[in-house]
Amino acid sequence: MEQRYNFAEIEPKWQARWAEEKLYRVEESQDKPKYYCLEMFPYPSGNLHMGHVRNYSIGDVVARFKTMQGYQVLHPMGWDAFGLPAENAAIKHGIHPATWTWSNIDNMRRQLKGMGISYDWDREVSTCHPGYYRWTQWLFLQFFKKGLAYKKKSAVNWCPSCATVLANEQVVDGHCERCDSQVTKKDLEQWFLRITDYAERLLNDLEKLTGWPEKVKIMQENWIGRSEGVEITFGIKGREETITVYTTRPDTIFGVTYMVLAPEHPLVPELVKGQPQEAEVMAFRERMKTLSEIARTSTEAEKEGVFTGAYAVNPLTGKEVPILIANYVLLDYGTGAVMGVPAHDQRDFEFARKYKLPVVVVIQPEGEELDGASMTAAYAGEGKLVNSGEFNGLPNEEAWDRIAETIEARGLGRKRVNYRLRDWLISRQRYWGAPIPIVYCDSCGIVPVPEEQLPVLLPENVDFKPGGQSPLAECEEFVHTTCPQCGGAARRETDTMDTFICSSWYFLRYTTPRATDVPFAKELVDFWMPVDQYIGGVEHAILHLLYSRFFTKVLYDLGLVSVDEPFTNLLTQGMVLKDGAKMSKSRGNVVSPEEIMAKYGADTARLFILFAAPPERDLEWSDQGVEGAYRFLNRVWRLVHHYHQNLAGVSAYQGGELRAEDKELRRQLHATLKKVTDDISQRFNFNTAISAIMELVNGLYSYKDKVTEPNLAVVKEALELLVIMLAPFAPHITEELWQALGHTDSVHRQSWPRVDEQALVAEEITLVVQINGKVRDRVNVPAGLSVQEQQEAVLALPKVKSWLEGKTVVKVIPVPNKLVNIVIK
Repeated sequence: MEQRYNFAEIEPKWQARWAEEKLYRVEESQDKPKYYCLEMFPYPSGNLHMGHVRNYSIGDVVARFKTMQGYQVLHPMGWDAFGLPAENAAIKHGIHPATWTWSNIDNMRRQLKGMGISYDWDREVSTCHPGYYRWTQWLFLQFFKKGLAYKKKSAVNWCPSCATVLANEQVVDGHCERCDSQVTKKDLEQWFLRITDYAERLLNDLEKLTGWPEKVKIMQENWIGRSEGVEITFGIKGREETITVYTTRPDTIFGVTYMVLAPEHPLVPELVKGQPQEAEVMAFRERMKTLSEIARTSTEAEKEGVFTGAYAVNPLTGKEVPILIANYVLLDYGTGAVMGVPAHDQRDFEFARKYKLPVVVVIQPEGEELDGASMTAAYAGEGKLVNSGEFNGLPNEEAWDRIAETIEARGLGRKRVNYRLRDWLISRQRYWGAPIPIVYCDSCGIVPVPEEQLPVLLPENVDFKPGGQSPLAECEEFVHTTCPQCGGAARRETDTMDTFICSSWYFLRYTTPRATDVPFAKELVDFWMPVDQYIGGVEHAILHLLYSRFFTKVLYDLGLVSVDEPFTNLLTQGMVLKDGAKMSKSRGNVVSPEEIMAKYGADTARLFILFAAPPERDLEWSDQGVEGAYRFLNRVWRLVHHYHQNLAGVSAYQGGELRAEDKELRRQLHATLKKVTDDISQRFNFNTAISAIMELVNGLYSYKDKVTEPNLAVVKEALELLVIMLAPFAPHITEELWQALGHTDSVHRQSWPRVDEQALVAEEITLVVQINGKVRDRVNVPAGLSVQEQQEAVLALPKVKSWLEGKTVVKVIPVPNKLVNIVIK
């Protein structure tokens, strides 16, 4: 064994041996329980960042620990490889997206192997490989057959910089989440998936996810946005058309003083035709097309509107109310029409005051008398109905049901459940994505590509133009094809799929990564699924995680899988910060994992990032902390080096008489083992587990310094358990130390040790002595003394006697096995 810890030699040596022996390859067996551990796969941007290091280190500890506990662990890795950055690189650097992507994959794979992560690389997948996206296309066809994929013309979010459509979830405060450009609206024929058909199940089944963080479930619940309300039909003065509104507050219908339509509502041009307001309304309508939905509905956005000149008729009162269009009403939400009740909705109140519209109170709070003319804010609380005809005097909660029933009974509307969730827009006007397997025939219409003709391959010879449309649309050899039904001339769909499609099923492909006849073998999916532990960032809560749940439910309904939820447990790790901010090139606070690993080794990088904070919290980067982790590993190395020659041929302690010092070392050893086991298996508190291991190392050094003739069997046991406990966190150094302790097999193939409960019984305990609540002394007493005996031992101490001299003991307050507090005056 070398005297010096040389990570630069140790780490590549063991990585090569693991690869040669295929140490981490897993094959399905009924002999062991299964455990599927998965970290969210990365986009191959070219280099790992510290967020990656944290994510994958967390997953690796779980995978290694579960393996040592006797599970057969599936721990795969792959690449979420389609997407805009590759295409932008092609435009900027003149390099093909495939070349750029595969080069980045090679580099990041090398970096991950350099971290010593225990992946089964035989199961590696990449979403841009034809062998993968063939099945992405096949799954699209199954959705299409089931009626869950459809095409329609829609006003969509358009990023002019990326030259592509964005889903609502990809628009942040009115800007593209990737390039931060202002998002506009554009009318396009687009493909959608009917995720709204699954809204109720996606919402209700959140209750099943007891292993998910509550904040993630709340985020999904809010995004799905279920509400119970009533659809009500309003007439239009002088016209046959009607307007339907959806409201969750039918109890306020007598307080409606105006109606608002979305500027895009198809009735608007008809209502203003020939009216003095026509030019103003149509100009406002055009201006709204340049704004994103997020910008229009932001609470900070000023509410704007224009009167159409038309009037709606309240179906319960017969009163006429003006119809306006306004920026805050969206065509795709509800019915595209909103009834304005300014007395009882703050947004309506502010809009009414701005445009001098009436405010009519219809709910009076107990003990008050509100006046619409003098109100300074809307009243949204409970109360009794006023100005509401036959419903006057009813509590508004009771009136909700009575008015809803009346509306239904008179044929004026119906109760219904509404959702905020919109169907998933999956069309992207880009090249580097999975082509949508559809052709268009003048005779046959929309025709799916036959399954046996998949994959629809991306052509390689394409021309990338800055800010232009997808190169696919200009690729003659791709666009022009024959109709699968009639054999006539046809055109291929030139949109590609949202990359979230690719990541909505990749966890299933890992179970059968090389299958060529199916996307995944059902019997193997049934063996491994669901994922037992999923690990990734909370930023994916309402995109990837929701979409993956949707996909799994559809595949369950199709009989392709036997689970309808993909992830049993979810851990959302915090960010890695430096100087209090997220690492980014623009801030100049990026720390390179490669540089840290080159200077200190992968084990140090892993140990620090796992020790510095609990996994779910943000972690502040500390150069001093990295140095501390490196020093600790060196201390472990020196400890084993000090003893290793004397331990040759010595067996770990199996029983027999021990001195007090040996017993105390074994007590600390097994107390540490118990804490580390609990911290990893129950709470994922890796930081406190590592802290306990550090305390054990301190105890071993203390034993070394105090005991001139060590019990080598006890030392051997302590060092072996130390190395095993440290192995999931620092896999390379522990392999080397395990070998130095006389073993020829891998430390990672060892069973996780069991706690010796007998060793936990302490020979002595330390009592803290307090007088009037202040610590004045400490004393060691035999373990097992009664509370009275502990109290007597404290009162007999010379220092205590001197403190009590001339004083009156008011009372003695013992805390068994911890402290004794003496109250004097």
